[in-house]
Amino acid sequence: MTRPPAAAMKAVALTRYLPIEDPEALIDVELPRPSPQGRDLLVEVRAVAVNPVDAKVRAPKDTVEKTPRVIGYDAAGVVVEAGPGATLFRPGDEVWYAGDITRPGANQQFHLVDERIVGRKPRTLDFAEAAALPLTTITAYEAMYDRLGIDRDGGSAGQSILMFGGAGGVGSIAIQLAKRSGLTVIATASRPETIDWALSLGADHTVDHRGDVVAQVRALGFEHVDHVAIFNDMRHWAAAVELIRPQGGIVTIDDTHHPMPMEMMKTKAAALHWEFMFARAMHRTPDMIEQHRLLNFVADEIDAGRLRTTVAEVLRPIDAATMREAHRRIETGAARGKIVVEGFPAASS
Repeated sequence: MTRPPAAAMKAVALTRYLPIEDPEALIDVELPRPSPQGRDLLVEVRAVAVNPVDAKVRAPKDTVEKTPRVIGYDAAGVVVEAGPGATLFRPGDEVWYAGDITRPGANQQFHLVDERIVGRKPRTLDFAEAAALPLTTITAYEAMYDRLGIDRDGGSAGQSILMFGGAGGVGSIAIQLAKRSGLTVIATASRPETIDWALSLGADHTVDHRGDVVAQVRALGFEHVDHVAIFNDMRHWAAAVELIRPQGGIVTIDDTHHPMPMEMMKTKAAALHWEFMFARAMHRTPDMIEQHRLLNFVADEIDAGRLRTTVAEVLRPIDAATMREAHRRIETGAARGKIVVEGFPAASS
């Protein structure tokens, strides 16, 4: 007996790793619609966000993929099927998540994702507003609460945190989480629009990362800060080490080739933490379900009006041309908030 052909779906993919100006850098393809197994959910994707990690994964190199590779690590959509081991969601549930970098990404109409890294979409946000948040929310939450050990519910109130890259995607949610937890936030920003953005999210102070950050922070009255978060790159390592208090902690999300002298970290007994939000899914850690829980916690906070989306731009539709433009904007390094791409094109008649 012959099997019927698998249903096809639209996707944006790559086969070669090219500069984003090349029209072949991202291409429109049709792929078979996947089926969920185990604890997977099959999600109909309604909106995706574009992050620096997307551009890094797609960056030019000599590799050629034998089959189209789909990337994309932020999504909001609707569950259409659940695997036999799935218990947290059922068809019809609206969800948001950042996915797993070791599996095909979310830039496709129907996407498989393990339910343990999926949360319920905030009821008060539409799909585009929700898609802006999962990756940066997980990163900011884990950086502050799991890595730095800040008390989520106010036990660290009154402490200070310096955030490099405060107006970017991760910083935009981290500022809000830090203020919710009672911290004083100093965020770096260099342009009028990014300064205004950081302040609108709740930052108490801003300093210009293009200038002498140490002098600016100390001019605000802080000899040291309790915590430092580096949400852009490690060029600021020396300033971070100078400003962190003895026995304080620095968290970074950047993999770097910059020098990282450790002498002062040792004499301060200060800690360095690495945050990589894909680690739990990549390594199938025993606490993988914590991402499900934290996404649900943040959804409740959003629905209660205590946190807001960080979407800055919404582009349409989800196709190769639009995704190339979103990647181009990300690669400028000047994004304020998040860029979201919404809605696959309707099928032609």
